[in-house]
Amino acid sequence: MPADATPVLPRPPRAAPLLVGYSGGLDSTVLLHLLAADAGLRAHGLRAIHVHHGLDPRADDWAAHCAAECAALGIPLTMVRATVPRDGGEGLEAAARRVRHDAFGAALGEGEVLALAHHRDDQAETFLLRALRGSGSDGLGAMRPWREYGRGWLWRPLLDLPRDALLAHARRVGLRWIEDPSNACEAHDRNYLRHQVLPRLAARWPRAAAALAQAAALQREATELLDQGDAEALARVRSLDPACLDADALRALGPPRRARVLRRWIAEAGLPPLPAEGVARIQRELLAEAPGEAARFGWRDAEVRRWRGLLWAGRRRPLPPGGTRLDWDGRTPLAWPGGGTLRLAPAPGDDGSADPPAPPFVVHPRAGGERITLPGRAHSHALKHVLQELGVPPWVRERLPLLSHPDGTLLAAGDLVLSAALDGWLRATGRRLLWTGTHGD
Repeated sequence: MPADATPVLPRPPRAAPLLVGYSGGLDSTVLLHLLAADAGLRAHGLRAIHVHHGLDPRADDWAAHCAAECAALGIPLTMVRATVPRDGGEGLEAAARRVRHDAFGAALGEGEVLALAHHRDDQAETFLLRALRGSGSDGLGAMRPWREYGRGWLWRPLLDLPRDALLAHARRVGLRWIEDPSNACEAHDRNYLRHQVLPRLAARWPRAAAALAQAAALQREATELLDQGDAEALARVRSLDPACLDADALRALGPPRRARVLRRWIAEAGLPPLPAEGVARIQRELLAEAPGEAARFGWRDAEVRRWRGLLWAGRRRPLPPGGTRLDWDGRTPLAWPGGGTLRLAPAPGDDGSADPPAPPFVVHPRAGGERITLPGRAHSHALKHVLQELGVPPWVRERLPLLSHPDGTLLAAGDLVLSAALDGWLRATGRRLLWTGTHGD
């Protein structure tokens, strides 16, 4: 791009309102003014957000500067005050970034696009940082110009432009921006790369930053191809229950594909990313030829379990206290300490006001030895055997809410097993017993 040329922004992949992350620094200032000068983009809606971290004594002045700039441009500004934890173990820089993105995600509207001002030099720094941390192709793809984000999308329109081009433009048109002194602190890894490493690389290889950014783009292309194969492999090893994988089918995959499929499965389940040793332990302990009945791997608040040839992934839930006994009349939903909610759904087309009163229920956890008389049976059966025959996994069995009559007669195990008496009453009244905790909800 010629030194005296105005940077040209690519068009966003979709027409939608824009929310600009505006720190007041050079990069976000250039982005804000370029977007503000585009009547077509403004027509869809343009606003800005400034996260006030309070980490610098001049933070209030910076917030006032951002407010004044937005007012001059006629752009609405959302000001968010955020506290950055200093003792979380992740480092101040990472903690501030996490807090900032939490604020962005909370402020982003449905279908709205968050525009951030990362440029080509930032991309080169990210590539180097991740390479030094031993990242694979997913990480080396660095920052994507466009991706899903919260309730909307994340767009980085400056990613192909070097910082020098942004600086030249800002000086030429007389923009005002904030210089954050923390950007000069080489204790932060990114700043060390920016001030010490990349200038030395550029002295030997003038196109170093561009080459590193191009390498990141090539890694993203490779990752997209791998992702397609991962999706196809995951579909092949899924069971009828999307929360479960067929262990034998998964074991038949090659180790690299198996590892990627496991990570993709965990991500699609909305669980925290597997830790570094997670894949190895799952393959060693849960995909063994004859794992134990209680084979499991847990991390943070999630777990993967093996049972009857299947792998199941979900959130870990607390077991209901052994002495829990809750009286319930069925009129309002009952939150169960073992997870999920019990409720009696009214008959179709009925608002429930005319339903006959429910039997008095006592809701309690399993203690062992329970027996239940099933519909159409003359004799009672051990609840343990009934649940096993139904294929109810152990981790669901141990959290089941049992419904009994005050006289001790067992009426139901969640909504999975109904006694003859309760089944008859539900059929007569057109009502249904529902428990939402079957899959760990």
